[in-house]
Amino acid sequence: MTINENLLTSYQKKFDSNSANHAVKQAIAKVGIADASIDNNMFRRHSFVFSDETNRGDITNQKSSGRCWMFAALNTARVDTMKKLDIKTFEFSQNYTLFWDKLEKSNYFLENIIDTVEEPLNSRLVQHLLFDPIQDGGQWDMFSGLLEKYGAVPKSVMPETYHSSNTRELNSLLTGKLRDFAAKLRDAYKEGKTKEELLAQKDEYLYFVYNLLVKTLGEVPTTFTYEYKDKEDKFHRIKDITPQDFFKEYVAWDLEDRVSLINAPTEDKPYGKAYTVKYLGTVKEAKPVTYINVPIDVLKDAAVAAIKDGEPVWFGCDVGKMLDRKAGIMDHHAYDYEATLGEAIELTKAQRLDYGESLLTHAMVFVGVDLDEEGNPIKWKVENSWGDKSGDKGIYSMSNKWFEEYNYQITVSKKYVDEKWLKALEEPITELEPWDPMGALAMVQ
Repeated sequence: MTINENLLTSYQKKFDSNSANHAVKQAIAKVGIADASIDNNMFRRHSFVFSDETNRGDITNQKSSGRCWMFAALNTARVDTMKKLDIKTFEFSQNYTLFWDKLEKSNYFLENIIDTVEEPLNSRLVQHLLFDPIQDGGQWDMFSGLLEKYGAVPKSVMPETYHSSNTRELNSLLTGKLRDFAAKLRDAYKEGKTKEELLAQKDEYLYFVYNLLVKTLGEVPTTFTYEYKDKEDKFHRIKDITPQDFFKEYVAWDLEDRVSLINAPTEDKPYGKAYTVKYLGTVKEAKPVTYINVPIDVLKDAAVAAIKDGEPVWFGCDVGKMLDRKAGIMDHHAYDYEATLGEAIELTKAQRLDYGESLLTHAMVFVGVDLDEEGNPIKWKVENSWGDKSGDKGIYSMSNKWFEEYNYQITVSKKYVDEKWLKALEEPITELEPWDPMGALAMVQ
């Protein structure tokens, strides 16, 4: 059947037969679909008071960049630094880790281009590699590789620049140049150069990237001196320390002890199995991105246990779903679209993943939870990295149902996870295709 005049007339009559349609039409025209659909009972469900909380630092701001995964990881790590230095707040340099992420991602991309030179240019794999090689986003294990190799520095040691806070132009230029390099490498292979010769050619290309990053983000320190005052206003000086040693001494994480749990309730990913994603990474020689797929209650139990121990929890979610950004509320019924539009989206969590309706888009930190008398979560306290103009001065509140529907990943110490789930790491890891939804990167601004 085609759309014709009779069909449109029947639609118009059906619309006009419901007087509520016209009231809703006027409201939407005035304030938009979201504000016309907002459920005001949502505000009653979120008092921004929580029964259990961790320590945290001042709210941070990733500005016009997709570095949420870095901010979330460093905001998690800084709590240990604050304790060791006996200070009220602290902030790591996200520019320092951005520099190394861009350089390592460039190398990772060019290595993958060389690995796939025999693939047709129009293959799905090569086109996937070329699509967005230097985006700001990432996942926990990608950042873990950066911390392991490069450590971390205080923000004052490598402060923000224009392009660390505004990455679009830098990413656009670098993406174009990397595609240029990819074309040259593939052409050189066609002309008879060996892969070993291509690797040497790649090293020359990496200098361009390094040169560009120094000009836009600044020079990275190899050693530095850090001065600060503790809670008693006593002066301290840490002299001539490397970024790697600073991380080891003043964060002191065992990165091997941290495990990522995901909840992907799709038929192709049985629970209790470990997964990785092909061609996904930052540091080429680092361990691959790895996570264990478990029921959602396992994520909740592990997060609650960590918070009760005073440990903030890094997590990745689809932040744009059912979010009132100004209020800082993530609620499963933030908007009553069924009332305004006649029907709501009725896909299950598994169907949203399978049909491209949802995936991991943003990383933040759980810094608290509100438990009922039986110890069950009611709502979650979230530290975001969008500045202090939204939410409760940058703090967000998440309903427990929202956690179940739109949260996909947490990273915690293995001690908070039952051994039966950790056994998955001892078995062969299932490789997912590069375009699998669980290969999505946290990067929302």
